[in-house]
Amino acid sequence: MALASARSAPIRREAKAQPAGGPTQQSLKSAQTRARLIDATIRCIVKLGYANTTTPQVAAEAGLSRGAMLHHFENGAALIKAAIVELHDKRLRAFRRAAEANEHETSTMVNAYWRQLQKPAFVAFHELALAARTNTDLARILQPLQDEFREKFNAQAVQLFPEWQSDPVGFDLAMTLSQTLLEGMAINLLTGAMEERMVEPMLRLVEQQIRTMRPDMKGQAR
Repeated sequence: MALASARSAPIRREAKAQPAGGPTQQSLKSAQTRARLIDATIRCIVKLGYANTTTPQVAAEAGLSRGAMLHHFENGAALIKAAIVELHDKRLRAFRRAAEANEHETSTMVNAYWRQLQKPAFVAFHELALAARTNTDLARILQPLQDEFREKFNAQAVQLFPEWQSDPVGFDLAMTLSQTLLEGMAINLLTGAMEERMVEPMLRLVEQQIRTMRPDMKGQAR
């Protein structure tokens, strides 16, 4: 039984008001346990696929009993929602780090995003997105989180790339182009539809196209 379809009896929820003095040792321990469970969920999805991932398997992967897991997440749907939120947060953090670490040199940005797509988090999200096509329970969880992520990503992108403010339409096209091509390449590499030897020339082609679209580079050779 897949996580988003799991049903459990209502149990005590973890969320509690924090004392004014800051987090307690118990709340920190609880947060660490939740993080272990979320990471274990992502690992199971990568190793087993979404359809074959169950709450007992996640608990075992995290080194916890199923009862201990249900103390923090009342059912599989709550757990998968937390995993999707974490996958989105990872992507936002990586995007911010890449944008803040350089002067937005196109090659650096393209290669930074490509490296991010080689990590298990991308495999896990791709698995979830594909499963949601035919799993209505999962789709109901994923779609609003996708909409929320898109809003956050776009707002962060506008903030991090002021050089594109004069051309918001071009910026939207450049971001969509780079994401679509690079993520498509990553999927094709995973499935064997693209040979490894094509990665470098394709990355250079993406860089070339993005450079021609930049407001400060239009009409210039670089």
